[in-house]
Amino acid sequence: MYITLSELADRPGPEELSQAATPRRFRAVDADLLDALLRGNPVSDWTSEEVEIGTQALDVIVSAVNDAQAYIDGFLQQRGYLPLQQRYGIVTGWARAIARYLLHKDRLSGEQNDPIVRDYRDAVKFLQLTADGKFSLGQDDPVATPSNGAPQVTTSGRTFSLDSLKDF
Repeated sequence: MYITLSELADRPGPEELSQAATPRRFRAVDADLLDALLRGNPVSDWTSEEVEIGTQALDVIVSAVNDAQAYIDGFLQQRGYLPLQQRYGIVTGWARAIARYLLHKDRLSGEQNDPIVRDYRDAVKFLQLTADGKFSLGQDDPVATPSNGAPQVTTSGRTFSLDSLKDF
C-alpha cells in the first residue's frame, strides 16, 4: 500500500474524509469516529449504528486508496518499477493526491483554482514523466541510471598513435 489509512488521518484529516466518504444517504460521520477507524483505535464510545456508517465511509476510503494504487501501478509498470522494494515519499504523495481526487469526484467547484484538482494533475504529470524515464523516484530509485555528474565521452578509438605517426 502506497499510503496508509493512518497517513490519510494525518493529512487530509478525518474532517475532510468524513465529508467526502460518507454515503450520501447519511449525515457525515463524526470526524473523531472516522479518525478512530482510520487508526484502528477502539470505537466503543459510539453507537453500533454510527460505527456501521463509519465503516461504510471507511470502505469508500479504502476503495479510493486501492484505485489510486492501481492507477499509480499502471504508470510505474511502464518503467519496470514493480514491485517496489521500498516506500518512496513521493509515491505516497501521489497516492494521497489521487485518492483525495477520487473521493471528491462529485464535488462542484471551479477546477482552475481547486487545490485537490491541482494536486491530482501534478501527480499524474509526474507519474507520466516517471513512466517516460524523465523523472526519478529519488536517490534509491532502482531504475535510474547512477551518474556522478561528470559527462560521459564515447569514441571510436584513436585514429593517430605513436606507431602510425613514427614515419612523419
